[in-house]
Amino acid sequence: MKKTFLYVFILLFHFSFCYADLIKPRINIEPDKVVSIQLKGLMKNDIPSKDYGIKQTWEFAHPVNKKYTGPLPKFLKMIKSNNYIMLLDHLSHEIKNIYSSPKKVVFEVFILDKNKDYYKFQWIVEKYSKEGRLKDCWLTTSVSNPISLGSST
Repeated sequence: MKKTFLYVFILLFHFSFCYADLIKPRINIEPDKVVSIQLKGLMKNDIPSKDYGIKQTWEFAHPVNKKYTGPLPKFLKMIKSNNYIMLLDHLSHEIKNIYSSPKKVVFEVFILDKNKDYYKFQWIVEKYSKEGRLKDCWLTTSVSNPISLGSST
């Protein structure tokens, strides 16, 4: 009986960890935290489950952005394309605020990818103004194509 209970407990713990809930947009999540949540997800894309990081990034995409990059299967394909593949499983990132207003923040994001190459992106986050569950949440409206900055080696 003890052995069965232990097995069930371990199994439940494993599944609750593997299928952890995605972080959802909320009013109290600041713009830099939005970018950080997205980058941390992409940094460990397949943890705790396949493409979890891309799905986490999708959660904070602005509806206008989703109109151009979605639905999710299309977004998954886009992130895995040559333009954005360096974001997946990258080694480190740095986020710099380069412009702020009450409704829009622009960041420069520096990525060291798994091949030890550096890239720079412009990441734009805007406050959603329409009624609904996303009202006043910060969401990503745009991520530029990467600019290669060369190798770290």
